[in-house]
Parts: sequence; C-alpha cells; structure tokens
Amino acid sequence: MSAFIATIDAIADRYDVFFCDVWGVVHNGRASFPAASAALQRLRRAGKCVILLTNVPKPRDPIPRQLARLGVPDDAYDGIVTSGDAIRAELSARAPGPMYKIGPPQDAVLWEGLGLARSELAEAGFFAISGLNHDDRETPEDYAGILKEARARDLELLCANPDIVVRVGNDLVWCAGAIARDYAALGGRVVMAGKPYAPIYELAYREAQALRGAPVDKARIVCIGDGVGTDVSGANAQGLDCVFIASGMHGEALSTDGALDPKKVEAALALEGAQAAYVMPTLI
Repeated sequence: MSAFIATIDAIADRYDVFFCDVWGVVHNGRASFPAASAALQRLRRAGKCVILLTNVPKPRDPIPRQLARLGVPDDAYDGIVTSGDAIRAELSARAPGPMYKIGPPQDAVLWEGLGLARSELAEAGFFAISGLNHDDRETPEDYAGILKEARARDLELLCANPDIVVRVGNDLVWCAGAIARDYAALGGRVVMAGKPYAPIYELAYREAQALRGAPVDKARIVCIGDGVGTDVSGANAQGLDCVFIASGMHGEALSTDGALDPKKVEAALALEGAQAAYVMPTLI
C-alpha cells in the first residue's frame, strides 16, 4: 500500500534528486500552482536537485520561457528533460526520411535541424506525431483513416508525446499518445521515448549527474507525477520510488467528500499495474 503524505518535506531527507512532472503537477496549462513551485524551491534550498521531467513534444530550449509565462519561477528547478529531446535522436536516425508529419504549428521546433524531408503519407518512409493538428476540436477518431492507410503500408510511427490526455484548466485534451495507442491496437509499429519509456530517464540520469558532478544512486532519486501510466509506471520500470499526485489529470475523481479516497487511489494504480511509494493530493 502507498503511504499518504501531507507534504513533500516528509520524505525530503530520503532523496537527493527529484524528477518532477510538469503538466498537472506544476501547472495546468493555463496557470501555475504556486504551492508546487514553492515546494520545489524549498527542496532546492535544502540542497536537493530538481529536474523537470516532461512529456512535452519539444526540445527543452523554449520551455523555461513557457514556464515563466505561466508563473513558474526559474529557481524552482535545476534542469529540464523533455520527451521532445528524447525522440529527436530517433527522428534524426531516420533522416532524410521522407516523413509524414502530424502536429500543430506550435510544435515546429521539434522538427527543426533534423534533415528530414516531408511527404504525403503515400510516399512516406515513416510518420511521426507531436500532437493532434487541432486538439481544440479533433479526437483520435479523426485519424482512423490515416492510421488504417499507414498500417496497410506497415509504416513505423514515432510519437513525441506518450501522454493520452492532459488537463488544460478544467478540460481534458487529447495528446499524441492517444493516436499511438490506436495505431498499436491495429498492430502498427510505434516508437516512443518519453515517459514511461527508458530514453527520457537515461537523459535525466545524465542531467542529474552533470548537475551534481557525481554519479547518482537510484535509491536516492524519487519521481513526482500525476500520470499513472506515464509517471508512476515509468518510475516503476526504472526501479525508482514515486510520489503519485492524485489530482492533476484525475481532478476530483480519486476523492470522496473533498478528501483523497485510498480505495479509489489504489484502484487507479492497480488498473495500470503500477505502484506508488507515496501519494499526495497536490504537490505542497
């Protein structure tokens, strides 16, 4: 059973490095959670290393500016590791393509500098997705025809964001992972590098070692996140402890009468075959 803790201070002495999810833990896509930022600042003042580990489908370079616009202070973290960084190695290995791209204009930085030619699906050597082209009005069903055609040609799909959905304010928005899930269900070949997959953690280990100037014992690393299938399962696969933030993408679904319901929390974890060492309603 998970241990329900009131604040992150309760376990701070047990760990040197904190891999912290962003969306749903530090902000909701529209505004930051000040208490979460304050908790991370407090960890850093205590000498801990905080690395934001996010499935955002972009390289890390533009992320600090985006976080600042949402109100996340730059002294709340030491480093950032993204799913976009992790998948770019896979994309560049397939240059010059050609590639059929799915994704909105705001993800353009993901594809830059990789030497990949673009094509229509019928001429593509593989296809890749950073997100739905129009996530404000599209659903995974809108891509059923593309997936069927790609599967008929046995094309490989590279997915830059394994998340199925993300909460934006009070709304749930479909992510690239939903399309990858549907393609895999057709028997399609899918490559993902973000959480819960190993490549993003390998980047994070290297980042932690560089920041601390010494090897990091995995027993002294803890992950914080709200996604059972991504954050918690990824930590489990890496043999890392995890703090499950049971609001985030779940909203109030795991609560009863305004308080976390242990039975609902354990059921949500069990549904994904995941285990969390600790549970908090929000990061404080």
